[in-house]
Amino acid sequence: MELTMVRKMWQLIEPVHALVYYAPELTEEAAALGLATDERWPGYFALRSAPLGAAGPALVTATYYSFSPGMVAEYVPAVWATAEPAKVLAARLSGVDRALRRLLGDRVDSPELAEAAVLARRAVHAADLAARPLAAANADLPWPDAPHLALWQAATILREHRGDGHVAALLTAGLDPTEALVSFAAVGAAPVEVFASRRWTGEEWAAARDRLAARGLVDADGVATDAGRRLRDEVERRTDELATAPWRALGPAVGRFAQLVAPVTGAVVATGMLPGRSTLGIRRD
Repeated sequence: MELTMVRKMWQLIEPVHALVYYAPELTEEAAALGLATDERWPGYFALRSAPLGAAGPALVTATYYSFSPGMVAEYVPAVWATAEPAKVLAARLSGVDRALRRLLGDRVDSPELAEAAVLARRAVHAADLAARPLAAANADLPWPDAPHLALWQAATILREHRGDGHVAALLTAGLDPTEALVSFAAVGAAPVEVFASRRWTGEEWAAARDRLAARGLVDADGVATDAGRRLRDEVERRTDELATAPWRALGPAVGRFAQLVAPVTGAVVATGMLPGRSTLGIRRD
């Protein structure tokens, strides 16, 4: 399978997964649990980490990779004192159910959506979960009966499967969490300001830039050199390679799956609730 197709499939399912962080129904569910909703992060850390159980800050920092440990510690494990993981998992599924029913209307009961869910689960079953903690944690959850929820859960597993693979690619390239962000900004994929939400200090960012400069990966202005661009290209290529197996398992049906899921993705994107593709980032950078 061509790697361009693998990346297109990620771009197709990413918005389906990401509605869990942006749909108003999920904000309502988080508020009902007692989580603060005046900022994004309490809900984000709870909703994304809940499959891991009552994870501590070291585990969440390790699996998310690009967030400052100090930032993670502000929210984890405090979120579990407010809402235990089992309650968060129930709330996120309830919120996704409500959000997709609002966005899709009668299409939630359509044979096309049921077919998409079947194909999505087939792709998930072909995913190697070894050394992929976030994907494996989500794969351990019971499958919802409703097709639209099964599709969302499959999209989430596949998204985290790719993200876990991206972390492996970054490690192989010798890019630590801060360097991953600095090198991503250095190739112009997104402005430096986009990564401020990860809350690395200016000193930490500058130190990472200096380390990359010492390796000849960025110049004095923090712009990627040719070597730096080649390394980032290699990270993205390796990420695509590591994400190939689920889509290869679908064979010719991958085109049918894309056709079936496109209206769901379109309905999510059309709301404007998701940030721009550049601020969603590539995987977890």
